[in-house]
Amino acid sequence: MTEIEIPGSKSVTARALFLAAAAEGTTTLLRPLVSDDTEGFAEGLVSLGYDVERAPGAWRIQGRPEGPAATDADVYCRDGATTARFLPTLAAAGHGTYRFDASAQMRRRPLAPLTRALQELGVDLTHDGAEGHHPLRIAAHGIKGGELTLDAGQSSQYLTALLLLGPLTAEGLRITVTDLVSAPYIEITLAMMRSFGARPTREGNVFSVPPTGYRATTYAIEPDASTASYFFATAALTPGREVTVPGLGTGALQGDLGFVEVLSRMGADVRTTADATTVTGPDRLTGLTVNMRDISDTMPTLAAIAPYASTPVRIEDVGNTRVKECDRLEACADNLRALGIEVATGPDWIEIRPGTPRPAEITTHGDHRIVMSFAVTGLRTPGITFDDPGCVRKTFPGFHEAFAAFTR
Repeated sequence: MTEIEIPGSKSVTARALFLAAAAEGTTTLLRPLVSDDTEGFAEGLVSLGYDVERAPGAWRIQGRPEGPAATDADVYCRDGATTARFLPTLAAAGHGTYRFDASAQMRRRPLAPLTRALQELGVDLTHDGAEGHHPLRIAAHGIKGGELTLDAGQSSQYLTALLLLGPLTAEGLRITVTDLVSAPYIEITLAMMRSFGARPTREGNVFSVPPTGYRATTYAIEPDASTASYFFATAALTPGREVTVPGLGTGALQGDLGFVEVLSRMGADVRTTADATTVTGPDRLTGLTVNMRDISDTMPTLAAIAPYASTPVRIEDVGNTRVKECDRLEACADNLRALGIEVATGPDWIEIRPGTPRPAEITTHGDHRIVMSFAVTGLRTPGITFDDPGCVRKTFPGFHEAFAAFTR
């Protein structure tokens, strides 16, 4: 059996940074993810005037319920979608003038449902370039609160940003959601808000958040389930190989741990205890049709191992992956075709037929998940290379070294 230590969750770390900044008192985050995205988020908080102390294994944040200490600031969000969507929302609850910009990649990604919602709440927000995209400017004067209708069918992060904002408003928020993708991420948000003293509730598609504020705490970041998928997939591709990830058990917050259920349907043996998950590879994987709407960040992982299944793999309801760091659906399809695999795609689906991948250079589009997914393909197809292997720094700077040691 191989036990692998996975870095902290990007999603949990980003939410924890927001909550810590908004809370009364000093919060300690244990085992936060250290990567380009989370460092960018922390530096964004510093630009806004928050006191952030980063030591190995523990970050301490002095919260400011009243909002940023800076009354005028420029914040660069890098490639981070959570940074680009959560920090403007946090700043809007304060008082001052704040300008936000991001990388060319992040500028392309949509913000409109979130920025429209903030404008409906009375936030003075303007886009300095394309409407509904970074860069943007906020003249903040606090937020009263009220009722909203939100379409979160493109990204659950729009809803998360508004839920996190709710306790900081004067009167709270009531949000009716007309469409929602990646729903398990909202459960992460609600659970973490409660850990910091908020009292959000959900009744069907209506979310209510009273104006409770937040209380500082000590919060341990669990391992990243999306990152774990590459190591679980490695086990699934290797008959008899057993891989255990500690820290991701039955109580894990992250929905992406559901990827192991997909592997189980394909023939892998999966065992989940209170504090760990273990995957053992079958003699051969079988194909399947699977809806991955709720765990779409692991779609590339499945696509990358799909050629080795005995029958076709069809992944459905993943249209939102077209507006991630790149159009992941087409990126997976194009790279699989470059490897000699027969692939078909539609607006929100991809179907991959069995085959024997040949060596090729993977076009990464600067997307960390494309690199890490096709690294797993490379286990059975030596000679696969990447045009930008370093883009893994977004979530796992040491991935290549860790993966090489793990598969040695």
